[in-house]
Amino acid sequence: MKLAPKYAALVVVGLAFFADTVVYAMLPPLLPAYARLHGLSQTQLGFLFGSYAGALLLAALPLGTWADRHGRRGPFLGGLVGFGGATILFAFAGSFPLLLLARVLQGIAAAATWVAGLSMLADHFPSHQRGRAMSTCFACANLGLFLGPSFAGWMTRVWNIRAAFLFAAGLAVLDALVRLTLLPADPPAQPGGAGYLGLLRDRTVRVFAGAMVLGSVLGAVLEAVLPLHLANHLGMDAMAIGLAFTTAALASIVTSPLVGHWTDRRGARGPLRLGMALAAALLATAAFLPTRAAVYAYMLAMGGTCSLLMSPCGPALAGHVERKGSTDFGSVFSLLNIAFSLGLMVGPMAGSALSDLVGLRVAMAVLGAAFVLYLLPLLKEMHP
Repeated sequence: MKLAPKYAALVVVGLAFFADTVVYAMLPPLLPAYARLHGLSQTQLGFLFGSYAGALLLAALPLGTWADRHGRRGPFLGGLVGFGGATILFAFAGSFPLLLLARVLQGIAAAATWVAGLSMLADHFPSHQRGRAMSTCFACANLGLFLGPSFAGWMTRVWNIRAAFLFAAGLAVLDALVRLTLLPADPPAQPGGAGYLGLLRDRTVRVFAGAMVLGSVLGAVLEAVLPLHLANHLGMDAMAIGLAFTTAALASIVTSPLVGHWTDRRGARGPLRLGMALAAALLATAAFLPTRAAVYAYMLAMGGTCSLLMSPCGPALAGHVERKGSTDFGSVFSLLNIAFSLGLMVGPMAGSALSDLVGLRVAMAVLGAAFVLYLLPLLKEMHP
């Protein structure tokens, strides 16, 4: 039985997001092995890890323009080629330049997949269903983030790095088969797009982009500063800390579709307001967790809060652009991808620098205050 276009889009995009994040999340646990194999310094490892976000940032804008002018299928299928190529390069790379090329290609492929994929969901789902559709695909991505590190660690323990990425290449083949057989046709585009400068002049666009930055900052800053604090003050080892962040990923998998349903029924204002308030409270209490049980409860709340902050942004902005008579979803989701990447880069740097300067308690209180300041003057003017 042939799937309706919107359900075909949901399956294709959900699997694409899952495959992309599995391979993305495989790299961190493999960094020590790459350092031993290729004699890499910490600076080289950091550059390798960060090059993904840099490539995504550079590729997002042109890919969004391509998706709006020529349709979603081209960049979405192009992202598949880049994804498969990056996975094979990781398997056979014998030097740092080839590893770096693989990571950059992975970032470009991710930009194509996410920008075109979210645009495709906006094309095929009406406004009252977009929240659930996009959040379901976000849950698929979170599942990939959850499985990727443990899969990479297990494969390299049993076999080696090459085997891990060759198995991941099998996932890329499955992804290719699904994209090629189920990918729906692009609907007719509607003229009237404002372009990137016009979008950035729009206060609503800036509000949601800022919310995406803060949602990304929340997870990234805690990933950067909490592990050392938990090890020093609660004696948690790598496995216990890993389990804590796994708990957050599981919470995001469960809560993301629920937040999408809330957004569809009530709009984005409620989830974002609650998310901002919870984020401020979580950051302010990060340095006061007394027991391991409290840490796991805290990480459950953190995973759900990230869903509250990020899941409403895509559906709300797609609806905002649509109300203006345009289907330039590619441009909108390019800006959201850039906002997400900026949060990933700024969060760890700001959190780490502040913690070194004034201590963890004051640093997290300062960052929490930023969420409160963003909540009060901006979200009250946001369209529901």
